[in-house]
Amino acid sequence: MIELRELTPEDWALWRELRLAALAEAPHAFGSRLADWRDAGEDQWRGRLALVGSVNLVALLDGVPVGMASGVPGDGGRTADLISMWVAPAGRGRGVGDALVDAVESWARRTSASTLELSVRVENAPAVALYARHGFTDTGRAPAGEATEKILAKSLR
Repeated sequence: MIELRELTPEDWALWRELRLAALAEAPHAFGSRLADWRDAGEDQWRGRLALVGSVNLVALLDGVPVGMASGVPGDGGRTADLISMWVAPAGRGRGVGDALVDAVESWARRTSASTLELSVRVENAPAVALYARHGFTDTGRAPAGEATEKILAKSLR
């Protein structure tokens, strides 16, 4: 059974555990590096979970944390961004990624964003397929200075 839990800054230790696992297991999938976060203090972790207007989710599969994703406000409230998405190997192929994407999309709709965007590594075929299943399409844009990534978007209107 998949359960999604919305985190607060008080949940920083759980977020830290998953984020460090994600950066260690799939360093190619993120702009951040393990070295950037490994020695981060509690205040930095709490600050990440306290971003104004954001939602931070952890997915539990049979009570075990196996995934994470965040939604953050984008361009002047017109867009929202899906970031920090990761599913542990134990949760892959079991609907965890789908549940996280759906939850961030629901959050984005509640914020009245017209578009949900995300950045994905071009070579990350499983992630690209997940996002395509959810209606995301290639915008033809890439994050500044990131030739190995592309920006996908989904209209929420």
